[in-house]
Amino acid sequence: MQQLAYDDIKAATDRITGHVRPVAVAPVDPGAVRTAYPDSPDGRSKTPGEVWFALEFLQHTGSFKARGAQNFIQAHREAGTLPDAGVTIASGGNAGLACAWAARQQGVRATVFLPTVAPAVKVAKLRELGADVRIVGAEYAEALEACAEFAVTTGALASHAYDHPLIAAGAGTLLEEIHARVPGLDTVVVSVGGGGLFAGVATAARHHGIRTVAVEPENCRALTAAVEAGRPVDVPVDSVAIDSLGARRATALALHAARREDVRCVLVPDDEIVRARQTLWDRHRVAVEHAASTALAALTAPAPYGYRPGEGEKIAVVLCGANTDPGDLTRPAAAGN
Repeated sequence: MQQLAYDDIKAATDRITGHVRPVAVAPVDPGAVRTAYPDSPDGRSKTPGEVWFALEFLQHTGSFKARGAQNFIQAHREAGTLPDAGVTIASGGNAGLACAWAARQQGVRATVFLPTVAPAVKVAKLRELGADVRIVGAEYAEALEACAEFAVTTGALASHAYDHPLIAAGAGTLLEEIHARVPGLDTVVVSVGGGGLFAGVATAARHHGIRTVAVEPENCRALTAAVEAGRPVDVPVDSVAIDSLGARRATALALHAARREDVRCVLVPDDEIVRARQTLWDRHRVAVEHAASTALAALTAPAPYGYRPGEGEKIAVVLCGANTDPGDLTRPAAAGN
């Protein structure tokens, strides 16, 4: 089975340092993210000792994907394997943005294939970055098929939104930075689509003795299904977070990482993802996409969903992206305010 090693994370860190924004972290009131549902055996909810938000939505192009894209393109630049036809990628939006941004930095053309579910805000940003945008199919898998065919016919270098060791290793650099900024961290919570971010973060976290909680929407459970089946399998996808977390199949890299004893895989329903996203806006004035609020929903969803931290546990929640239309987050001010 394909594996990712900590040395891959270190190599990616050396390669992209200075080319991406270091992650900012912010402490939050643990009580603000404590589950509102008294579902513990003694009838009380536990409160973590510390909770930190990793504000990766402040990254270039608005998501963690910039890390993997930089690592991928720079590694090929170093190896002399960047073709004249440029790079191509299929994406729900964020990986395409990161690829186009990194390609423009290196003076390389980028052709990005998107499914019709990609938000208009992401399509517009891609065009601003100079990418050749092609919208194909209703799901990511259909855009991926078209991208693969384009790479064969044109000679363009095919990147991937998540299923490539260089992409996953680049994503893992995020945990290196979180670890340096939050001493004594016990647990990192990340949302999962195809598993690139998770595989990289979990690999680095294991090296530092940190638990990883992998969070999926209830109806986009590619990683959970892979763990249950013992191999990557196709799953149906249907979620409010489908544009970023709608992979039909988790990667072998992600499955290998998920089999470790220091990893927990949990599911959350869509209504809790929506509620967590609204909470981030109402309490913190942070506007993120549903893929980011999926991670927070692991701490706020009622049983049997989500993750229950131990008393005093120090947790970092990765807010992975903010390429969203925040118009649905604004609520009228209460009377008298």
